[in-house]
Amino acid sequence: MSAQRCSCPSDRPPAYKVLVMTPSGRELKDELRELRARGFKAVGAATWQEAEAELRNDNGIHAVLTEWRLPLAPKSAEMVEGVDLFKRILALRFEVNIFLFTAERDCTLFSAGGYTNGYFFKPDRDYEEIAKKIRAEILSSKDRAPFFDKLREYALQARDAWHTPGHSGGDSVKNSPAAGEFFKFFGPHLFQSDLSVSVPELDSLLDPSGVIKEAQDLAARAFGARYTFFSTNGTSTANKVLIQTLLKPGEAILLDRNCHKSVHYGVVISGAEPIYLKPSVNNRYGIFGPVPKASIVRAMDKAQAAGKKVKALILTNCTYDGLIYDIKDIVEEAHKRSIKVIVDEAWFGYANFHPAFYPSAMAAGADYATQSTHKTMSAFSQASMIHVQDPDFERMEGFFRENFNMHASTSPQYPMIASLDVARRQMAMEGFGLLQRILDLGDSLRRSINSLQKFRVLGLEDLISDEVRHDNVRLDRTKLTIDVSQSGYDSREIERILLSKHNIQIEKSTFNTLTVLITIGATTSKLNRLFIALENIERMSGSQRMADSFKATREFKLALSPIKYRPRFAFYCDGEKIPLREAEGRVATAMVVPYPPGIPLLVPGQVINRGIIEELAAYREYGVEIHGLPDGLVSVITADEERELARQGHEMGDNCFE
Repeated sequence: MSAQRCSCPSDRPPAYKVLVMTPSGRELKDELRELRARGFKAVGAATWQEAEAELRNDNGIHAVLTEWRLPLAPKSAEMVEGVDLFKRILALRFEVNIFLFTAERDCTLFSAGGYTNGYFFKPDRDYEEIAKKIRAEILSSKDRAPFFDKLREYALQARDAWHTPGHSGGDSVKNSPAAGEFFKFFGPHLFQSDLSVSVPELDSLLDPSGVIKEAQDLAARAFGARYTFFSTNGTSTANKVLIQTLLKPGEAILLDRNCHKSVHYGVVISGAEPIYLKPSVNNRYGIFGPVPKASIVRAMDKAQAAGKKVKALILTNCTYDGLIYDIKDIVEEAHKRSIKVIVDEAWFGYANFHPAFYPSAMAAGADYATQSTHKTMSAFSQASMIHVQDPDFERMEGFFRENFNMHASTSPQYPMIASLDVARRQMAMEGFGLLQRILDLGDSLRRSINSLQKFRVLGLEDLISDEVRHDNVRLDRTKLTIDVSQSGYDSREIERILLSKHNIQIEKSTFNTLTVLITIGATTSKLNRLFIALENIERMSGSQRMADSFKATREFKLALSPIKYRPRFAFYCDGEKIPLREAEGRVATAMVVPYPPGIPLLVPGQVINRGIIEELAAYREYGVEIHGLPDGLVSVITADEERELARQGHEMGDNCFE
């Protein structure tokens, strides 16, 4: 079926590209000729140096056919061989399939270390078998989307539907005066593929055993996990599922105080004790950064010394602004203390497909990762994945599935599942090239913007603060933070001009920065339109009127405060609503969350201090969307409820909030 979706004639197999690595020039020439004669695009390398250049620069390579050993460089006596050679290949291109092509006859004399996908004995010269096996492996491991293919096949059969959903393949709306435009806008295929669990051949997301399981297994392979689960309720639900699985009431989890609100909700649902980690803060630009590595280690040791049952650590990598942790080192420190690691990779799901982002959470040894496939890849909104590498997962798999089913809909959106399947196939087949393209586009846009006088793209040194300067923090170059403080406008004014005059919508803004995401859907035209728009704004800001209204750069202190009561119990207080300005010293019962990015400034049980009040007031004045602050009122615990929480022993005491 995969071959049939090729745009070429249906009897012609896909023309996959293979890198052939053989030190003998004559043999290399023969091997390239044989593979090309069998429909492959083939390129060659006689040394590791040449092979490395091909892997770095040729986006289209899908597989490697290699000798056991290869010279390091032309005329070099130093050899790269075996497992070291395979690891070098995968360090550059995790997604390629590796096939060993050697005259080594006795496999017991050498070990491929589990890194290869096949073996061919060179003296056999059976190129038909080589071609067949390579093509079959690429098809079976990467270049197919079993759920999408089955969904499309079923939808196009146009069967009469005597089951849910009620629109019955679109029949209820396509001729409707009230809803006909809805049908025309989305088209017949969307309605035909919007099916239900009443169709058994499309499998069940809640108990997959057919094409959904097959699609999830392919995703696990692509993202380097032992298991992968599709979430149609977003990474928010994925985070809650994992926290509820790993933690029982009273057990402790270490979490970045700056994590997404879904993590805080997971703490409330599970009844876990939160041990908050204070992130680094860049006050000049209003940006939260990574938690200092020393703080994480200190908090783990402090909590365990205090007798807390610390079961998990959760971090967001990369951060919303593109700051990347030295995650492998942190995972190793947590595992030394028998603490499971969850990494929220909502903004970093593509990390496994280009060395500029390595290592991903799975490659770094984390136990779990959640990814917003819709944010950074080609899936529909709400389509996310949970990746599992925990060696103890089988012991708790049943409990995980119960928690997953508790949060998941029994009527998942099938086109959303298909989008996850296709997004995985696209990254497995094209991810390296797509990411290299947007890295190049991002570098080009950065240079263009920096050529202006009043706008500047911030670099790593600008974004990180002193406390993480020696933590090996890196920057995701596809996330550009633009300093607008010299423009004569504040960022909200620029955001308004970009949208109203230039039809450009950005990702987010702080008081003096704009953030733009360069996704795999970026184009040169889009980037140039943004540059021209900023150039136009800079020209406008040169007028005397704008010079008179110039707003100097301000420093905004991002306030934090202690957690007085366990979030679960504070959350269930009835509380009372009072004006924010009168709330100093009171304790919140609910989250207060500026959006985007959905990171709470207040969580249940947290003391409201003057800094938080001023910060929220500034956000309101600035026009930021704030959830949990209707009409300027904040929900707080009453005096009677505080006394009762204290009597029941729900005060947090020292919560390691560093």
